[in-house]
Amino acid sequence: MYLLDKHIKHNLEWRKKVEIIISNNANKPIYEQITSQIKAMIMSGELQPGESIPSMRALARSIHVSVITVQKAYEDLQRDGFIDTTVGRGSFVAAQNKELYQEEQQRIAEEHLQAAAEIGRTSGIPLERLTKILALFYEDEQNS
Repeated sequence: MYLLDKHIKHNLEWRKKVEIIISNNANKPIYEQITSQIKAMIMSGELQPGESIPSMRALARSIHVSVITVQKAYEDLQRDGFIDTTVGRGSFVAAQNKELYQEEQQRIAEEHLQAAAEIGRTSGIPLERLTKILALFYEDEQNS
C-alpha cells in the first residue's frame, strides 16, 4: 500500500508543478508540443536538474495521448541533452547547457527572420521598416 500511495503522490506532485497543454489545432505534432513545453519548463527553472519527470506511461495517461508519442518526445529530449533516462530508475532533468538551448532557439528565429526578409525584399518593404517592426514586437513581448 505504501508504494501505491507514494506513486500516486508523485503523479499528483507532477500535475501540480507542471501542466502540459496539447492542442489538436496546432501546426506542431503532439510529440513536439510535449518536447517544447518540457524544454521551456527546464529553461525557466520550473524543472530543476536531477528532478524526476513522469514515466512515459504516466504522462501519456495524464494528457490522453499514446505512449509512443511521449516516447518520441522523451527520445528527442534525451538526444538534445535535456533529460537523462536510466532503465529501472526513470527519467530525470539533465544538468543543462543553456547555451545549447539558446542556440537552437536562435536557429529557429533565424529561419523566421529569413522568411520575413524575403517577404520584405520581394514586396519592397524597406529594411528600416522591418527592423522597427521587429523592435516593436520584441519590446511588446517584454512589456506584457
